[in-house]
Amino acid sequence: MSEIQHIGDESPFEAGRTPCPQGGEDRWSARWLMERMGYAAWQDFEKVIERAKAAARNEGFNVSILFQVFRSTPKNTGGRPQTDYRMTRYAAYLTAMSGDSRKPECAAAMHYFAVKTREAEIRTPINGADITRLELIEIARNAELERLALEAENRELAPKAEAYDSFLDATGKYAVGAVAQMLGTSQNKLFRELRNRKVFIASGSRRNTPYQQYAHHFEVIPHEFERSNGEMGCSYTTYVQPSGIDFIRRQLGMPAIDPLPPAVSA
Repeated sequence: MSEIQHIGDESPFEAGRTPCPQGGEDRWSARWLMERMGYAAWQDFEKVIERAKAAARNEGFNVSILFQVFRSTPKNTGGRPQTDYRMTRYAAYLTAMSGDSRKPECAAAMHYFAVKTREAEIRTPINGADITRLELIEIARNAELERLALEAENRELAPKAEAYDSFLDATGKYAVGAVAQMLGTSQNKLFRELRNRKVFIASGSRRNTPYQQYAHHFEVIPHEFERSNGEMGCSYTTYVQPSGIDFIRRQLGMPAIDPLPPAVSA
């Protein structure tokens, strides 16, 4: 139980805490937490994050607030930007619960964030030197029960999630035609409805691409081509980000998808 000795300010997880300059919630970098939880590959840890996001979504939280996406460019990547998340304490707690509990690093993270989450609930600091062993075991026990319940729920949702995965392209986006199929309509009808509702531009070279205020739900890829007169032109292909699926559904007043694809934010 050596991990339990690091509950207070001496915990290694305190080093990753980033206070909010505006006085909001503290945050932890997902990539920083990945190393401290014993994961070497981002693609493996990202699966843990997706399970944590699913848990938050099922509890009615806004996932995009708990897990804020940002891009960083570490020196060791040769200038290539990396996806990262700024996670709240509760998001980090869910991530720790969703990790491999056989890893001692995950167990330590689970204990730390369980205590810190409890502190936030009762609005009273818990001194790691004063907390009794039984109290800490009870906190960890409750966290473990929640983790087991989460695992059971994930097993139930896994086949449905795999069905949505078949629509994904290699970069994690959805083609408009695939989204139309999910919503039980055709691609042409979906384009028309989005143009009519002023989500997509209706004419010109940017036809069927989103207006700026909705751009965060989509990704537009430009394609250069050569015209018959030898001049170069540019066309655009619109893809739907995971968050855009429920956005489109709500814009069109369509029935809810149950469940939403795993990466869709509430």
